[in-house]
Amino acid sequence: MNGDEQDPPEQTHAGRYRKIGSVLRRHGFGFLLGFLGLDRGGAGRRGGAADAAQNATAQSPMHLRAALEELGPTFIKLGQLLSTRSDLLPPAFVTELAKLQDSAPPVPIAVIRDQIRRELGAAPEAIFATFDDRPLASASIGQAHAATLEDGTPVVVKVRKPDAVALVRTDLEILQNLASRAARTWEFARDFDAVGIVDEFAGTLRAELDYLEEGRNAERFAMNFEDDVSVVVPRVYWETTTSRVLTLERMRGINVTDGDALDEAEVDRELVARKGAAIVLKMIFEDRFFHADLHPGNLFIHDDGTIALIDFGMVGVISEELREHLSRLFVAMVRGDAELLTSALIDVSVTSASVDRMKLRDELRPFVSRYRLSSVRHTPFARMMTDLFGILRSNRVRLPREMTLLFKALLLIESLAMRLDPDFRLGEALEPYAGRLAWERLRVSTIARRLSKASIDAGELALDLPSIIRRVVDVADTTGVQIHLRAAELEPLVGRAERIGNRLVAGMIGAALISGIGGMVSSDRRWGSWRGTMVGTGLGAIGALGAYLAWTARHRRLR
Repeated sequence: MNGDEQDPPEQTHAGRYRKIGSVLRRHGFGFLLGFLGLDRGGAGRRGGAADAAQNATAQSPMHLRAALEELGPTFIKLGQLLSTRSDLLPPAFVTELAKLQDSAPPVPIAVIRDQIRRELGAAPEAIFATFDDRPLASASIGQAHAATLEDGTPVVVKVRKPDAVALVRTDLEILQNLASRAARTWEFARDFDAVGIVDEFAGTLRAELDYLEEGRNAERFAMNFEDDVSVVVPRVYWETTTSRVLTLERMRGINVTDGDALDEAEVDRELVARKGAAIVLKMIFEDRFFHADLHPGNLFIHDDGTIALIDFGMVGVISEELREHLSRLFVAMVRGDAELLTSALIDVSVTSASVDRMKLRDELRPFVSRYRLSSVRHTPFARMMTDLFGILRSNRVRLPREMTLLFKALLLIESLAMRLDPDFRLGEALEPYAGRLAWERLRVSTIARRLSKASIDAGELALDLPSIIRRVVDVADTTGVQIHLRAAELEPLVGRAERIGNRLVAGMIGAALISGIGGMVSSDRRWGSWRGTMVGTGLGAIGALGAYLAWTARHRRLR
């Protein structure tokens, strides 16, 4: 295997910049050139940032899709990513960009054969029992061919096109430069963190270029579903896999959109719809590792109702921090609490723009009344997310990438399931997970973990306080600021410091107590029968600490 083979030299940046400017003008987006630094005359800046944002919204979504298609694979991939960002683009643009297909004319078979020879050390005939020169599919980055192993196993061989990396590298560098320029001159691009969006996109696309990463993703999904016979994940054949060549077990089946074929095979559509939803929800809420691109072409249905998954280049990972954010969102929706939902969305937002909290809260109040998740079973999920994303856009709140991928996965599986069963409701499948995630915040171990973290943060702040005060004094000395305090003025400060100290100690003790009780109950079955007594004792102790603090506070006020 030759993993050190270099890709062809990159194309010139200057020519690519000219191409981008020409395509944008031809499709009616010339007003963006000034903000992107592609219009040296400055004509593109006329009207200001507000007019540019209005023009971008009014421009035909079809023209944007056509422009991205004309600019080639990197921009097609960018359009596909933006089609998942309903928090950034209006529904018409999201719908149109979702039509972008990553397809390209096949490269000559001699090029594919030469790439296999360089990567695997021999011609295809020497490695596989059969190799079909006719491609199964040809995308911008790779081309897939059918083959069989020596034991007769059907496989798919994905071969990366030799010039793919050079083109992507050039385009990503250009996109990052353009995003940086736009953020300096266009408030809209700055508020929605255009630089951060492009950086996220660059990381995602570079990962897709590495077939070793896709192989590892496939194996992780196979491990997560090894006990579920109704899900099939293709096996990776590592002996014929490199970063540029990927050999996978070939998956066959019925496309989820082919209703006639499903009926002919007598597939139980309702059962498959429920199973498909269960697969995605397990990925998200149990495995915390999910397929982020489950469109109709990436899953097949066998005659017995088994679901086969393919194409593992785009995945999402649910971190502990993101799970905490999701928990807060679900709690707010279950309680119908617009104030809590406002705080949760502002906290999770990654935009650099300042958010008008009162405006966001006022727009969320009718939203939570309409979609309160206590009735999640009957909630039209797609409509709910469309309304929420509209509110986020109007308030310039941008969600992190993993959360938007998660919502995209839920919307995709709802759409696919409803093709199979028009009466399907995602809320019915989501209800137990939403409730579990919401109430998880109230578990003893969760409370203990959050209290422990708060105690640590407070402790670190206390340790840093002397140096902070020292720096303030140094600044005061340098600038000539004089501070005069009388004893009577110090008394409230001392009292406040004492109360903070008492609460900090109580919080640390309470966290340790809850953590200890939670650990004993969850790790040792012998304590199971004492669970109620121990939790009651712990809560009583915390109540006693609270009473003590209240008494000391009252005692100090009386002095």
